[in-house]
Amino acid sequence: MIGNMIANTFINPFQSPLFDDPDNYDLNYEDVSFLASDEVMLRGWLIKGDKDKVIIQSHFGVQCSRSGYRPRGLMKGYHKDIEFLRQAKYLNEAGYTVLMYDMRNHGESSKGTVPYITWGQEEAKDIIAAVNYISTHPDYKSADIGLLSICMGQGASVAAYGREDGLKNFPNIKTMISVQPMDYGCFVKALGLPGFMVNSTTKAIQKRTGRNFNDISWRPFAKDVTVPTLVIQNKNDGYLDEVFINDFYDELVVEKEMLWLDIPKKKGGDFPNRAAAYDWLGENPQPILNWFNKYISSKAK
Repeated sequence: MIGNMIANTFINPFQSPLFDDPDNYDLNYEDVSFLASDEVMLRGWLIKGDKDKVIIQSHFGVQCSRSGYRPRGLMKGYHKDIEFLRQAKYLNEAGYTVLMYDMRNHGESSKGTVPYITWGQEEAKDIIAAVNYISTHPDYKSADIGLLSICMGQGASVAAYGREDGLKNFPNIKTMISVQPMDYGCFVKALGLPGFMVNSTTKAIQKRTGRNFNDISWRPFAKDVTVPTLVIQNKNDGYLDEVFINDFYDELVVEKEMLWLDIPKKKGGDFPNRAAAYDWLGENPQPILNWFNKYISSKAK
């Protein structure tokens, strides 16, 4: 019973509907859809900028969508909405086209062939599909691509580098920003759950998904990443496992940098402060733009 209840918060689909719209930011965009390799329909926004440089944003998992995070229910992760269109706005103002999409089982995208959230394993197919969509689009097929990959979105991106049909087959990807890496094992450890609860939850998840989440981490594929990577992590994240972050960083064999944020907890707040780094993305354009501009420049210049 307890395991099933906890599993619901970890893997249940469609927990965060869209709550924002590019029209609210005066952005020129179109609604788009594209299929993953297993025929799952993915939906998103294509925010139009220069045709030769594109950022693909992959959101974090479970209680999120392409629009961001809205606190709902009993287990709130932050004190206010986190609006991902804020970073789309400044990226677009810097000339970038931005593709924001819902991963399977999130937002307006379809139910996956596994109808649960898998912490990056199945979702790797979605980032591959997003990159393929841009790479074959008549207006953007010659564009350089940067990946803005957040939490589970970065896990999916890293896992996608390890697939035979994956991101290593797209030389037009020039760089990645990896925001707060975490896998399932790291998360349950950070929660401090007693062993019997962890075992019960993992068994409940395996019964639903057919997968042992302890065995499907994206971490083994860090060595397969082929592009310069900036890792961003708040050192005051209540779920932080510093050994995990440092080991992941060490496993990257590409040009890389580590950006440690120092975002203090709100006084009197009972949130784990993990989502503060996601909120930071929308409020601090310069580090993000500096990194992408370093590896992606307009071919027209």
